[in-house]
Amino acid sequence: MQQKQRYTVLSWNKNYEYLIRLAKRINDSGFKPDIIVGISRGGLIPSRIISDLLGNPNLASIRVEFYKYSKKKRNKPKITQPISTSIEGKKILLVDDVADSGKSLQLVYEHLLKKVKEIKTLTIFYKPWSSILPDYYVKETRAWIVFPWEFHETVEWVVKKNIDEGGTLKKIKNDLREMGFDSAIIDRFVRELWNVII
Repeated sequence: MQQKQRYTVLSWNKNYEYLIRLAKRINDSGFKPDIIVGISRGGLIPSRIISDLLGNPNLASIRVEFYKYSKKKRNKPKITQPISTSIEGKKILLVDDVADSGKSLQLVYEHLLKKVKEIKTLTIFYKPWSSILPDYYVKETRAWIVFPWEFHETVEWVVKKNIDEGGTLKKIKNDLREMGFDSAIIDRFVRELWNVII
């Protein structure tokens, strides 16, 4: 019997609380990055908040996307936008929201490692099957994490999936409630998406 997917839908406040904890761990460890680098897109907001919490305005980004090379091979990440500043000989804090497969984080880590003095990694969550263990993270989880900066795209995915499977508006709302979405978010996005897609 297939196990049901678990979801964790996080509020802005909970994310901020987690990032405060991570900033404290960085400070306690004595690591003082010269530049904080966010992996686009998931790491952009956490890296900006960490920048604020550490009082370090030196913020950069790098973009990674996944491409399918064939039906037999799994998705492979590729850097599609280079780092936005010079990092030669610097201490880097590399930030993403979650280490799921770990492929994006590992790709960027190995890419930057050749140029920097020191690099540490940070994610809010870490999955036990990730290919890389971040230096700083709050929780290990097997759940599908829904961050507040991706509420709309997740609701859209649920709406489209249900429509493809013949689901009703009532079922969509029920699925989103079971995932842990707040009723205000459901009411705000579902009818709008339903009307656009139908």
